[in-house]
Amino acid sequence: MRFNRMLLSTALVVVALVLQVCVLARLHLPGAVPDLVLLTVLALALVYGHVGGALIGFGAGLLADLAPPADHAAGRYALVLCIVGYAAGLAKPEHGRLQSLMRPMLVVAAAAVGSTLLYAGVGALVGDTAARHVGLIGLLITAVIYDLVLAPFTVPLLIALARRAENDPLADPAGSGTSADVASGWLASGTGLNIGDQRGGGLRIRAAKARVARAGRIKGVKRL
Repeated sequence: MRFNRMLLSTALVVVALVLQVCVLARLHLPGAVPDLVLLTVLALALVYGHVGGALIGFGAGLLADLAPPADHAAGRYALVLCIVGYAAGLAKPEHGRLQSLMRPMLVVAAAAVGSTLLYAGVGALVGDTAARHVGLIGLLITAVIYDLVLAPFTVPLLIALARRAENDPLADPAGSGTSADVASGWLASGTGLNIGDQRGGGLRIRAAKARVARAGRIKGVKRL
């Protein structure tokens, strides 16, 4: 991953984790907690692809495992978000542009269900049966509802930030050439003529004047 990706991803994940622990977790909503860290991983995975999504998911999950008041084994949520980030990155558009919000909303719903099931499954493997006592069905329903409600306010903004960092003109080695092309296009649109056509027209005018001059010298015509 490039440095700007790492820096932006780290900042967004840290901010999302702080908001989730200090704000969302204190709302005491029934069932699950709105997972802002999960939404951040999904948004970045839709921009950076499956490899970037897996790396960001692992790092975000590890931070969530170590941040207080975490009461589960370290690495549990890191594994879950790593898998979810990889799977979400597979849904990245081919040309990097989302045509509608339907795809990210479907990714959010599937990730909410998948992450809850994976978290409960990994917990069952290590002897944690808390999800069974709370009620897995209730956790699934509330996780999907909360994440879908929060997604329209977060995922598009995070995707826009990630794309802006990817298209940073300072990081584009061909930025000067692009600027020259844009300037040429602007001049052409402003005058209604192409620069190449202007040069060609000037050459044709000079050639015509030369032919007239030669004809005048041959026929004895007086030239003004």
